[in-house]
Amino acid sequence: MTPDQTRIASQRTTPRILSLWWALRPLTSVVRFMQSGAHPDDETTGLLAALALRDGLNLSYTCSTRGEGGQNDIGTETGAALGALRTREMERACDVLGMRLYWLSQGPEDSITDFGFSKNGKDTLNRWRPDRTLARFVEVIRTDRPDVLMPTFLDVPGQHGHHRAMTEMAHRVVTAAADPGFSSPLPPWQVSKLYLPAWSGAGTSYDDDLPPPPTTSTVDGSGADPVSGWRWDHIGQQSRAYHRTQGMGRWQPPETLRDKRWPLHLAWSVVDGPDAGVAAGMPQTLADLADLEGAGPVAHALRAADAAIARALKAYPAFDHVARHAGDALRSVRHVLARCPADLRDAVAHRLDAKQHQLSRVLRLAKGVSGDLRLPQDFLTPGAPLDWTVEIDRIDAAEEVSHDIVLPPEWGATTPPPAPGMTLPPDARPTRPYRDRYDPLRPPAPCLALRFAVGEETVEDHIAMARPPVVMPAMQARVTPSAVVVNLEREVSPIALSVSGAPADSLLSLGVPEGWEVTAEGPRLAVIVPKDVDEGLYTVPLHLDGAPAASVQRIAYPHAAPTMAVAPAEVRVRVLRAAVPEGRIGYIGAGRDAVDHWLRALGADVVPISDADLASDADLSGYDAVVVGIFAFRFRPGLREAAPKLHRFCAQGGTLLTLYHRPWDNWDPDSVPPARLQVGQPSLRWRITDENAAVTPLADHPVLSHPNRIGPQDWDGWVKERGLYFASAWDAAYTPLLEMADPDEAPLTGALLAADIGAGRHVHCALILHHQMAQLVPGAFRLMANLVATRG
Repeated sequence: MTPDQTRIASQRTTPRILSLWWALRPLTSVVRFMQSGAHPDDETTGLLAALALRDGLNLSYTCSTRGEGGQNDIGTETGAALGALRTREMERACDVLGMRLYWLSQGPEDSITDFGFSKNGKDTLNRWRPDRTLARFVEVIRTDRPDVLMPTFLDVPGQHGHHRAMTEMAHRVVTAAADPGFSSPLPPWQVSKLYLPAWSGAGTSYDDDLPPPPTTSTVDGSGADPVSGWRWDHIGQQSRAYHRTQGMGRWQPPETLRDKRWPLHLAWSVVDGPDAGVAAGMPQTLADLADLEGAGPVAHALRAADAAIARALKAYPAFDHVARHAGDALRSVRHVLARCPADLRDAVAHRLDAKQHQLSRVLRLAKGVSGDLRLPQDFLTPGAPLDWTVEIDRIDAAEEVSHDIVLPPEWGATTPPPAPGMTLPPDARPTRPYRDRYDPLRPPAPCLALRFAVGEETVEDHIAMARPPVVMPAMQARVTPSAVVVNLEREVSPIALSVSGAPADSLLSLGVPEGWEVTAEGPRLAVIVPKDVDEGLYTVPLHLDGAPAASVQRIAYPHAAPTMAVAPAEVRVRVLRAAVPEGRIGYIGAGRDAVDHWLRALGADVVPISDADLASDADLSGYDAVVVGIFAFRFRPGLREAAPKLHRFCAQGGTLLTLYHRPWDNWDPDSVPPARLQVGQPSLRWRITDENAAVTPLADHPVLSHPNRIGPQDWDGWVKERGLYFASAWDAAYTPLLEMADPDEAPLTGALLAADIGAGRHVHCALILHHQMAQLVPGAFRLMANLVATRG
């Protein structure tokens, strides 16, 4: 879509009348509910939608990692870049629910990271460092001050180790956050209740070994929002659908939601009385706060604010009446904040501050005040022009609306107020891709601040930019390619590099090892590697005017705010020996791996197979091997329909290599592979998460010996894990070639299978070779070369 079409579509999906209704709902409660999880997408979004938009609870979510160790369903971002993208996806998901967001991980180098799948909570915490994890969690609890905490998953065998670690930490943090002796610059805070889900987390990924705890109370999820008509799980999926890198967002048939319930187990509490509900036993409204000890001087104002909120809700959808009563409530809330007794302030000030921001949002919507702030560029460098476009609208023409552009403090202490012709200050610091918190009611700068009067009250509300700009480092350049393979089994050619994004007058240089040479012609460089170079991994940094340069990966998708990943500008060079089979290799990819690139880097002849080639009547006899990339049967149009064509190619003497697929990637075990081959699930049971797990050959097979003999050294240096979605059952034609096991588990044999099919061979590989090659692991290249060798 064009930018204008995108704006029109966004406007159509956010009508003022629905936005006002959803802004009114959180006014009804002062209870604060925090859910905690390990990854973006761990939220129980349907439950959260019901608690916030029906019951009015004030929501927050604490996430330990950025999900940087996961998969990417929409692009090729991995590692820190994927974590940056998932951070922005998570923020958009929070916008739907009006939910604050906190991260325990504060940067790509933090010990709290998504290091890959884990089956063990203790092992996870050892990697994250338990003291670091608990300290960050305490800081979040003391900052947000939730009354209720609920981790998403149970700490039981068969569950993801990251989930188990966060559930263990939830039990510990409710005590630590309240302990005055716990070292923190923030005052203690006592969480009132800790709930656990009283449902199993077993499914396609996990396989909880123990039953869930008994139900002590239940949240009814069977109803629907009265204004939109959407059921709570539908609204939850609207939030969840922003996790697009993980393929989230599932349509929920309404008939399956009519009896929806979320059973909860009260695991810990300081509240007296039975567990009659999430908010039971605690002050639930502003009027309830008036009954607290010490509230006497402000009790009348608290009750007045609560009564005004009730009138505003009753007046909906009469905008003017809603505005009048919300203005009365805001005046009373501000009266309490100004006169709140010191011994009461600790219990109520954060609740009243939240009400002040909620009421400001209600008043802006009720008065029909709106604004939009835009820049023509998503990515900026210090000194760039800031051609702001500001649009202000007001339905009530009698209102006077003023506005300011709120600038980030990292743009420099001397940043002048926005003005025509303004430029980004030269000392502006880069945008933080891994910012540690987000609040939809207080969006990060730059944003638009709108001010207007309602009676005697001045109202200010901040509006986020639809596409907030990303400030990149001043000394940046991108060297391409950033990873190179030099195969000593082939003629060693100069490494051709190009540099982009560097200042025009800067001097480029490379820090090559001794004996290497560099030639330069403008932004094009050539690195000459000596013929007697030793095998190994070499890092060649790029310098601008003698200083290390930063490499910026720009990340921009329509569904999330733009962001970036920053790393040292350098070239990693893997020097290795790998024999490469002769012959022509056809590659059927889906944009989820770069296997074709790495095969070419080894010296193989690789040709992409187009959609037209797949759909045509022509056979594939022009290829000696065909490689099907990861997830391709799901994302490559027409590929599943072309499966018989691949079968014929294989039977006629070709080598067919399929890289790992999940069961839902259109992998029909009876029709996609040439012979029956079933992918195992739940995935926890069919993966090896220990990247150093011992690998035992099961057969003296050509795949392990030709043209490279695969030995113990080829399994060294792997990262993240060995593989996942191993085959769980297969036809007798297949020979399992490898055995491996995670600690204290039975070995798996479905990582690598080979079958003689007619005159050819089918190999299915569930090892994550595509990831290992991207990390320049030498054994992955040698094994991949073997996998595409012809049977003859």
